[in-house]
Amino acid sequence: MPAVIGVWIFVYAFNALAFQMIVNSGTHNKHLSFRHAYKLTVSGFAFSYTTPFGFGGGPYRVMELSSYIGIPRAMSSVVLYSMMHILSHICLWSTSAIIFAVVYTEKMTPFLWTLFGIFTAVLIAVLFVFHLCYKRGVIVKLFQPLRYLPYVKKWANKFYEKNGEKMQQVDENIAYLHSQPRAFYTSLLYEYVARVINSLEYYFILCSLGVQLTFWDGILVLAFSSLVGNLLFFLPMQLGAREGGLSLIVKILGLSAPGIGIFTSLYTRVRELVWIFIGVSLVKVGNKRIMREEEVTNS
Repeated sequence: MPAVIGVWIFVYAFNALAFQMIVNSGTHNKHLSFRHAYKLTVSGFAFSYTTPFGFGGGPYRVMELSSYIGIPRAMSSVVLYSMMHILSHICLWSTSAIIFAVVYTEKMTPFLWTLFGIFTAVLIAVLFVFHLCYKRGVIVKLFQPLRYLPYVKKWANKFYEKNGEKMQQVDENIAYLHSQPRAFYTSLLYEYVARVINSLEYYFILCSLGVQLTFWDGILVLAFSSLVGNLLFFLPMQLGAREGGLSLIVKILGLSAPGIGIFTSLYTRVRELVWIFIGVSLVKVGNKRIMREEEVTNS
């Protein structure tokens, strides 16, 4: 259990590096320390785990950053990081599809080849949408349909009249990062490394249950369980979603052990509860001290 919990020290470290890179690449002269980025990362994910649709972490990060770099920049940084987090998952799923096709060629049936073909087509479409979102911004475009929907268009138009300029600023900040390839791809690399390290959690758990598997199997287990969990993102803590995905991929890979699904789920849920407790505890810890150090650094 300590190894499972300890893996996430490094997962969150790379998440924090990605978030720090995004915040510090904005159009401002401020600098977010790694320590502050790590705190916001752990606490943000704690709120995301415990709220429907995983929406809790974003508003918390915006609230914490807004007094530091302003609301528009805080919103753009959080939106950018959320998009980068999703993009890293897509990269992991793509890598896993290649690994499965290469390592488990004998398991590839016509049905799976067709499924992989559909996945590739969807992947290309999603990447194209992400490219447009990064290049032109996404906030205003997502909000525009609300201005024409019955029952909400009156409120939406009033909101846009009041906050349209700030929303435009958020989109401009999003496009600004896209114009900095080094920052963009470095933050994506950090997020991707975090996903790969995350696979060690399943590797350690399954090894402790006496399952013979490789590191590549650990990546496949993580990728498939996270894919199912993200498809059912509206469930708090993805209850039942990842367990179902885990049971399915374990059967596909031919891995078996008594109670493998139950024990793996138990390990991951205990780890989540531990880090949720840590994250919530960090919300009010060290804010003023860290912010003073930031101000001294920037003065």
